[in-house]
This record gives sequence, structure tokens and C-alpha cells, in this order.
Amino acid sequence: MFKRNILITGGAGFIGSHVVRLFVNRYPEYRIVNLDKLTYAGNLENLKDVENAPNYVFVRGDICDYERMLLLFREYGIDGVIHLAAESHVDRSIRDPFTFAKTNVLGTLSLLQAAKTCWEGNYADKKFYHISTDEVYGALAFDGTFFTEQTRYDPHSPYSASKASSDHFVRAFHDTYGMPTIVTNCSNNYGPYQFPEKLIPLFINNIRQGKPLPVYGKGENVRDWLYVEDHARAIDLIFHKGKVADTYNIGGFNEWKNIDLVRVLVRTVDKLLGKPEGTSDRLITYVADRAGHDLRYAIDSSKLKNELGWEPSVRFERGIEMTVEWYFENQTWLDHVVSGEYENYYRNMYGKSSC
Repeated sequence: MFKRNILITGGAGFIGSHVVRLFVNRYPEYRIVNLDKLTYAGNLENLKDVENAPNYVFVRGDICDYERMLLLFREYGIDGVIHLAAESHVDRSIRDPFTFAKTNVLGTLSLLQAAKTCWEGNYADKKFYHISTDEVYGALAFDGTFFTEQTRYDPHSPYSASKASSDHFVRAFHDTYGMPTIVTNCSNNYGPYQFPEKLIPLFINNIRQGKPLPVYGKGENVRDWLYVEDHARAIDLIFHKGKVADTYNIGGFNEWKNIDLVRVLVRTVDKLLGKPEGTSDRLITYVADRAGHDLRYAIDSSKLKNELGWEPSVRFERGIEMTVEWYFENQTWLDHVVSGEYENYYRNMYGKSSC
């Protein structure tokens, strides 16, 4: 019935839900199988608009369960994988590195082995696409340099170390077994449906409620920001046209100091609330810096632009405005997440999460 059967892991999460939505709507001839464990960051309310689409299937499962992954590949005839499932919050990785090693390393290995077992001897028209992070590269100085696809790996947190290890496993499966793989490393994403433990949605919510805005150190750390729908477009393009065994960096060419980003958020939220500019500046609170906090990330996406024609389309200030407006317009979604009510949406169907 379907031209392709694509497995998207972590599809109920922030980035994953945007990728699932894009593929379900753009490719009705593909069956899109969304695999998610539904940990705290997985939210099926993110996908209510496509949950009844005829080419969409949701499966609750753990990527670390190798036997289950084998059955899944065979049941749906999976011929392409877009692997986004991961533990991704640096602060949580500092508190609990074992969970990050299990999910990000062993989970990726489980998927790779399942794909190898089911595809070996017939890799034609197959693809295993692994989404990673710029944090595997370590940190940059304020010297105008950028991370490129040739930058040496130098991870500094348990999170980035676990992602670096999974990247190496993906490349090893190509080099050892000939599996058709692709790896991408992206910068910080922002936009609708992001879980409010992350800086931008957390601070939007805190500003609305008059709560403190905790900024690590002096707020001098720099990150490159990418609107999530631009990232989803890049994933689509790379999955279909990227070179097997290659690596692509995906960034926004959009560096911001954390403190400057916070001030943009304050200004934008205050404006939408009808408050005088700077009203919520008083909420900014400087706290002790995070352990192993990298100074600066900056991605060079010129390879992706030159080879495949992709570049970010959303200007940062406009992206922030759209993001703030979305959270204002979707207060019920945010309330459900903050209260934990969102979990009730799937408990009756899939049982209580074991996480």
C-alpha cells in the first residue's frame, strides 16, 4: 500500500513531532511509524492534528528493547529510520548519567542492530539517519571560528558524551557492515511544543507568572539558535538527498549570548502582555554556573547550503515572536505539561509510563 515505511523514533517529542507532522502531511504515499517510549518529554498532544491520518501509526516502545525493535522492523517493513529518540537535557545528564548512556548509546545500538539484521544483504533503498547535536564538538572560543563537519569531537557533559558515542556507533555500522547511514549535528532548537524545562519555553512561562529567570554565571555563554521547523525541513531534505556515510551540520547562523536572549524574551513577552518595555527585567537572577558549561557553540552550515540548497528561513526575532505567540495561544497545552495532565491523554490507551 505504501511506497515507503519510515520509522521516526522519538516522534512524540519536541523536534520529533515536527518531523512526524511534516512527513505525514507531505508524503501521503509513505507510512510513518512514530515510535516513542512516552517518557516525561513525550507528549501525544503534540500530534493530535495528525493522529487519525491514514498513513500514520503510533507505537509505544523502548528503543533499548532489541527484540521489540526486530519485531517492529518486520511487522511494518521498515526501510528508513529517522532516529531522534534521546535523553537531551544537560542538567539531567549531570544528575543521572546512567540513563543517558542507556538510552542514547545502547538504544541507538539496539536500533542499528535491528536494522542490520533485517536489511543485511539488501541495503538498496534503505537509510538509517541519526540526528545528533553540536555539543559533541565541545566548546569554541570567541575567535570567530565555527564547528564544521571536520571538527574533532570533544564532549564535556554526560549528555554530549552519550551522543558522541552514538554517533560513532552509527558510523561504525557503515564502515563495518556497509549500512547506509547519515549523521547530522544541529544547534539549539526552539519553537512550538518544546518541553518547558528548556530555556525559552521555561522563561516565557516564568515571565508570564512573574517568577525568577535563573541565568547561569554571567549569562555570557553563547549558543546558535535554529527554529524547529527549519530543522524539520533540513531533515526532510537530507533524508531524501543526503549522501550516504556523510555528515551535515545544521545551524541557524544565529549566535546569541544567553543574557541577550533572555532580554529579547522579556521584551517580547512584556509587549504581548501590554506591559512597558523592561518591566520584567527585575526577574533576571544570576545563579551559580553549571558544571562543565561550554562557553560557545557556533555551527557552520555552509556544506548543507552548498550541496543541498538548505538555509534557515526564519529570522530569530521573528521566530521568538512566533514562539511566544504560540505559547500564549496554547495555554491549555502548556498547563497540561506543567501539571502533568498531558500524561492522562495516553494512559488509558497505553498504560502508565514506567519512567
